[in-house]
Amino acid sequence: MRPLLTLAGITIVEASRRRLLLALALLTLAVIGLSAWGFGRLPATTVGNTPISPSEVRAAASQLTIFMAFMFSGVLALGSVLVASPAISSDIESGIMLAILPRPIRRSDVLLGKWLGLLALVLAYAALSCALELAVIWATTGYVPPRPLHAIAFIAGEGLVLMTLTLLLSTRMAPMTSGIIALVGFFGAWMGGIAMGFGQAFGNSTITNIGLGSRLLLPTDGLWRGAVYHLEPDFIRNALRFAGRGAAGSPFNTAVPPDPALAWFSASAHARSTILMTRCVRDRRQPQSSVCPMRRYRFCLSLGYSSRWRPPRSLPATPPTRCSCSRR
Repeated sequence: MRPLLTLAGITIVEASRRRLLLALALLTLAVIGLSAWGFGRLPATTVGNTPISPSEVRAAASQLTIFMAFMFSGVLALGSVLVASPAISSDIESGIMLAILPRPIRRSDVLLGKWLGLLALVLAYAALSCALELAVIWATTGYVPPRPLHAIAFIAGEGLVLMTLTLLLSTRMAPMTSGIIALVGFFGAWMGGIAMGFGQAFGNSTITNIGLGSRLLLPTDGLWRGAVYHLEPDFIRNALRFAGRGAAGSPFNTAVPPDPALAWFSASAHARSTILMTRCVRDRRQPQSSVCPMRRYRFCLSLGYSSRWRPPRSLPATPPTRCSCSRR
């Protein structure tokens, strides 16, 4: 367990040093500040010379909340892909994986440690950004969604699914390739969810099955629909039931509660992806290149394996005393 937590901490530290996370945090704060200014002007809106009623403010705030949640879910999906795509493949291509894989450390521990570190980053961003935005909306308009914690959990699950998929692809593909495939799958699932809504509204089984197949391949759209359902007030859902086909296919509203089987399916998809990742990394051969023995030994020491130094056959049997690589 100690190697997993140590590698997770190393992954978090490495990711925090990238300018990507700093830019993402600054842009998120800027968007929240602009949304605070916009929501603050909403109660003072007038139609002609008559101010809008509190019920109209609540209705407008509920729809704008869903729109902001959609923006944050898209940013979370993109950020998860960009952070996870170089996590494994870049280390394999550059030979760094050879330096951090002495015999006492299993490849599955390295992989699961990276996954745990990225998991913490995705959950932290989803929780903090959504909580700050909902607090701003409550402070400016007084509107609180019916079940905000459920909605945040669904949005975080959307990011976790994409992060796990990208990390799985990263064990076999280049960083750019794995990221593009994950993003194409994300947008394809989103389009499949819209098609599924039209198919159900107009009784077209072919379109419905296509949308259902995309949701089974990648459940991100189903998780987003669950977040929308928990953000919508009851009077909006009642209006949608009477709207019928007029509201079909819209990704910003839904009158159908999320299927409980979707949570179990997402959990099983995570488990299958994790098993596949460990097998892919275990079966993939590392490139043969010169590796500094001192770098291996120092990494081994950081994990508490000083008494279990087991170098490969190409390295001396005793712990190295000096560094022979360019990074001294």
